[in-house]
Amino acid sequence: MIKTSVLLCKTLPLPFPSSNIRRVRRLKCKASTMDMELTLTRPDDWHLHLRDGDLLEAVVPHSASHFERAIVMPNLKPPITTTAAAVAYRESILKALPANSNFTPLMTLYLTDSTSPEEIKLARKSGVVFAVKLYPAGATTNSQAGVTDLFGKCLPVLEEMVEQNMPLLVHGEVTDPNVDIFDREKVFIDTVLQPLIQRLPQLKVVMEHITTMDAVRFVESCDNGSVAATVTPQHLVLNRNALFQGGLQPHSYCLPVLKRETHRQAIVSAVTSGSKRFFLGTDSAPHERKRKECPCGCAGIYNAPVALSLYTKVFEEAGALDKLEAFTSFNGPDFYGLPRNISKIKLTKAQWKVPESFSFPFGDIVPMSAGETLDWQPESI
Repeated sequence: MIKTSVLLCKTLPLPFPSSNIRRVRRLKCKASTMDMELTLTRPDDWHLHLRDGDLLEAVVPHSASHFERAIVMPNLKPPITTTAAAVAYRESILKALPANSNFTPLMTLYLTDSTSPEEIKLARKSGVVFAVKLYPAGATTNSQAGVTDLFGKCLPVLEEMVEQNMPLLVHGEVTDPNVDIFDREKVFIDTVLQPLIQRLPQLKVVMEHITTMDAVRFVESCDNGSVAATVTPQHLVLNRNALFQGGLQPHSYCLPVLKRETHRQAIVSAVTSGSKRFFLGTDSAPHERKRKECPCGCAGIYNAPVALSLYTKVFEEAGALDKLEAFTSFNGPDFYGLPRNISKIKLTKAQWKVPESFSFPFGDIVPMSAGETLDWQPESI
């Protein structure tokens, strides 16, 4: 629901030289108000990194304040490869939540070459594991234990996932060092994902954090309801120039890496079109400042505090605010076969400044859009 209140600017007689008219009129309009409120079904985050230990306790309140549920990624050290480990990790998250929080973590298993079909059955029976994550070995943070041969070593597991209606969440990049890093998503689609869908057409797949027009076209070409994609705020508002403007920018470095402007525009068009195949997944990935600003900085952008503001900005600029709620709140649960949330959240068009960093006893975390002024402010209702 959108509520708008506008106080129009008035042009007053001015008793001074005409050369000053433009400046004074601008000031008069700036003093006017334009209040807009959006009331949305409370969103879910379908791709979130919460880490563990002190880092978990530091960052989970930001996600819990804006989202009702989240698919929590399993790439810890050691990774969450069993249902028992997922249940234990879930308990750690619940203990770290602020008092009276209704945030619900939806757990995932980390697929390895040795994952068994029996583990998939246990995961489904647990009632707390909702998906399995495919990391090609070496593709991103803590992915060293990932899959080395999907078809040769994981096919029985994938077949059991079809039986259990358990979605496969895909980090869609090849890790062949001979493939250019900007081409890894397209090559993965051609050599892994397309053959996978052809072999197991009933397997539900989410292509996570898509970055290219190739991924958009692939998702749109698949049968509706079988393949979907999450989209991050960084891949909607930034292109690869953000990595280098004013010097090397470590806090704009993520994997999959940012792409050309043409790809960013294709993703914006896809998510603002109203298609049910795309939904919110922040890929918020916190790292301490010292692990980002170092000779070999970690990949990951911490966007949990600003994600809803940035998504709203993108839809507003596209003239598609009427399609925002489906993207943030409906498409994800519909794909996963979960009920839509009942609670609401309000977004007010009111400027606020993003902190330069968040300080904790263990160090600082620099958020996306640090120091910038954003136009939409979320608030629970």
